[in-house]
Amino acid sequence: MEPLDPEVMIRQVAQLPTDLRERTPLFDERVHALLPASSWTRIDHVFLTGDGDSHHASCAAEMAFETLARIPCEPISAHRFLHYGPLPTATPIGSGRQALLIATSASGTTKAVVEAIKHAKKQGALTVAITGTPDSSVTKVADRSLVVDLPNPERSPGIRTYQASLLGMLLTAIRLAENRAPACSADRLRREIRGLADAVEATAQAVRDRCRQVAAEIATAPVVTVVGSGPTYGTALFAAAKIIEASGVYAAGQDLEEWSHVERFAHPIDTPVVVIAPPGRSLARAAALATQAHGLGRRVIAVTASDDTAVSRHAHAVLPVHGTAREEFSPLLYHLFADYTACYLAQHLTRSPFQAG
Repeated sequence: MEPLDPEVMIRQVAQLPTDLRERTPLFDERVHALLPASSWTRIDHVFLTGDGDSHHASCAAEMAFETLARIPCEPISAHRFLHYGPLPTATPIGSGRQALLIATSASGTTKAVVEAIKHAKKQGALTVAITGTPDSSVTKVADRSLVVDLPNPERSPGIRTYQASLLGMLLTAIRLAENRAPACSADRLRREIRGLADAVEATAQAVRDRCRQVAAEIATAPVVTVVGSGPTYGTALFAAAKIIEASGVYAAGQDLEEWSHVERFAHPIDTPVVVIAPPGRSLARAAALATQAHGLGRRVIAVTASDDTAVSRHAHAVLPVHGTAREEFSPLLYHLFADYTACYLAQHLTRSPFQAG
């Protein structure tokens, strides 16, 4: 197989706004067709499973299920769900309630995800596969399938597919909310998501050149740490994954609070720390971490709203995010820096995506 040109990641980012504008209504129609209203109202617990980008998207989507649909939600990787996870049968049989497993695999072939679906079905859970590949293995074993396919796909570290999977989960959360809470302004929530396409475009334009500079400055670092909490924890995991996949530079995603308990003790002192800090519940904690990391001599890279000062004033570099998104939808906006930075790191180091594997 021919080595990948890192430039493919730039092309992927360029298509994200169009994908968001055009695929949101299409995917939403498919979500509506998944289940009758009576089935949505029976669901009392949601599990989100997948591996790699699909797991990262699950972590990023958890808050939307819990705050919009007001339903307990657990993101858990496929292997852990299969072998160590809670059984989705906490509700007594005959109670009329049911757990829902949403299992995501962009390729549709991830073996652990297929087995997780089979396991959940045996335990009496309703299973929905989210995949970019129609008629794939996951669609054949799941009770229902939400296909989030994209036009003109090309081989690349997952960027468009990540957005598509995340979009499918968010739209499913809105559909659950619509059926569980009649007062929910579901159509307004859908418009908010589709409206983020302009913000994605503006943010991509704002950070592209800055990411090239950041990549050059951190290329010799032995490790890059990316931190965030809530839905942004999923974004941090995804960002670290893109850096590894594209450039071979080791990167790790971590929770804001956990970094202060562990990684702050790591050498070298000037290790880059990327702080992802959208407006929301964790902004104050992110600002405190940026202050702490800066004081320790870390190179702080702030990914934060363009008008933020709380985090950015302690940063070595700022990657500004334009537009406004509720915290539940912020993962659609706050991963763009990672796609660019990963590409430029690979180019700076003359490496190809997935080269080491």
